[in-house]
Amino acid sequence: MTDTRERSTGLLAALGCFSMWGVMPIYFHLIGPAVTPWEILTQRMVWAAVLLTLFVLISRRHEKVMAVLRQRHLLLALMASALLISCNWGVFIWAVSSHHVLQASLGYYINPLLNVVLGLIFFRERLRPLQIAAVLLAAAGVLIMVVGFGRVPWVSLILAGSFGVYGAIRKRIAVDSITGLYIETMLLLPFALLWLGGLYWQQEAVFLQGSLFTDALLVGCGLITVLPLVLFTMSARRLKLGTLGLIQYFTPTLHLLTGVFIFGETFNQANLVTFACIWAGLALYTVDTLRAQRQVSTSQ
Repeated sequence: MTDTRERSTGLLAALGCFSMWGVMPIYFHLIGPAVTPWEILTQRMVWAAVLLTLFVLISRRHEKVMAVLRQRHLLLALMASALLISCNWGVFIWAVSSHHVLQASLGYYINPLLNVVLGLIFFRERLRPLQIAAVLLAAAGVLIMVVGFGRVPWVSLILAGSFGVYGAIRKRIAVDSITGLYIETMLLLPFALLWLGGLYWQQEAVFLQGSLFTDALLVGCGLITVLPLVLFTMSARRLKLGTLGLIQYFTPTLHLLTGVFIFGETFNQANLVTFACIWAGLALYTVDTLRAQRQVSTSQ
């Protein structure tokens, strides 16, 4: 009964996490065109820092934070990961405001397959035949878009690349997700405050200058940053990797549906061919993951 309850809790947490990430384009769209992507990014950093500080104090994680800060190699690694996650956030917010949600969706579909390549590069993990086929299909999809249709999906590639390398760095260092995100956010906070100050100096900032609804959404950027991560941590502890891997496709699928049916972006022939290659690659990747997981369970 306890195991069943734990799995149910993990499943609900995973669905909540990936659903929140999936509806982020709608959330950022609601903020409105009056707020630039860069103000949204800085407000997200500021309010995430506030919420994470409260969370760290309430959960008494300050000793973990201080232990990391005393280790120079961990701090340097988190500085690098902070730059990558800020790049990822910034490009994603820009993609939503510039009507490139389909490219964002493609990027997060590509990400699991890119992680296979990064595992080879950073951790010297051996690639299984189905993994190689999956990666080649994804690469073919991108090449078809570039060569056949003359379009470089740079938004997709930056989102997948920045988040993939971010994950690889975080995997190499012994820092839990909440503590790591807190330190990353605090490292970014001075730059966010300087940028925000510059926006106010140039009279381009919107926060506290007009709509209370917009102000509330900007403050909420901190919550939609922290809460999904907490839910993800809960789910990762309770679910198998294969199960979590399947549910993660929920996020880019919601992005795709949002881009086409809510924002009215065109799903053209180039998108169809590229997405079809990525989906085929993900199908092979999923089959391989489930097979590997089943073999591990059988051998235990």
